Amino acid sequence: MKPKVRKAIIPAAGLGTRFLPVTKTVSKEMIPIIDKPMIHYIVEEAIQSGVEDIVLITSRHKEDLERYFDYNYELEDRLMKAGKVELAEGIKKIAESCNIICVYQKEPAGLGHAVGCARSVVGQDPFAVLLGDDLIDSKVPCTRQLIDVYNEQGMSVVGVMEVPLSDTSKYGIVGGDLIGPKTLRVKTMVEKPKAEEAPSRFAIPGRYVVDASIFDFIAETKPGKGGEIQFTDALLKLAHSKGLLAYQFDGDRYDTGDRLGYLNATLTFGLRRPELREGIIQLMEHHLRKS
Repeated sequence: MKPKVRKAIIPAAGLGTRFLPVTKTVSKEMIPIIDKPMIHYIVEEAIQSGVEDIVLITSRHKEDLERYFDYNYELEDRLMKAGKVELAEGIKKIAESCNIICVYQKEPAGLGHAVGCARSVVGQDPFAVLLGDDLIDSKVPCTRQLIDVYNEQGMSVVGVMEVPLSDTSKYGIVGGDLIGPKTLRVKTMVEKPKAEEAPSRFAIPGRYVVDASIFDFIAETKPGKGGEIQFTDALLKLAHSKGLLAYQFDGDRYDTGDRLGYLNATLTFGLRRPELREGIIQLMEHHLRKS
């Protein structure tokens, strides 16, 4: 019987160049969607999927990530004394929800390298990987869906979504044989292929559940596209050696590392908030009339 998936890795060491100049001093993952930073939503997804230990892969000058998931006794006390009990408890809950372990990636050497940095913490246990700038909105958390497939099939699995051929150059693309309505047995994976070279339209937007053998494949992977150690290359070795599934998850994905994707997520989540919905609609109508 396979051990339960109780650990997750969230790579968050990137420079966030698409959000400069703010990312000169603020981690990209700390940019808020309404009043919660992007990383908060990712951590919540992991917790709601049954994860207990989260390894944050960070880098120098990203201390704000570590501080966010720590206790802030002074702020909590001040809010309690001001009668803002619900807000105080909400802030405290962030630190209580799971164990956060921070590991530094000392050089920007690719996603595969970032995941490999967590090997000594994860050990021999299976784990999830959630990218810090991919927000997936779904009734059942995307990671939970993948964990269920992992448990049922006994095989590592990546989450995929169908994209237009014109967008395949933005993602890792998988190809393989359908073994169920939403599941493929992976035969090939290509990192950011041109449309004419893409094996399918199934793209990986940043959710994975894998067993610990992936660390061996990462260790033997040589730098690929962009001179980086590509996680896609290690996953392909895993697919050929032990097998790998691709599951078309239910949910809407937002690329919050992209400015338009970030604005889309902000509007979507804002319109769901009863106290904000009417005001947002009025603002949008006002600006549309002016334009």
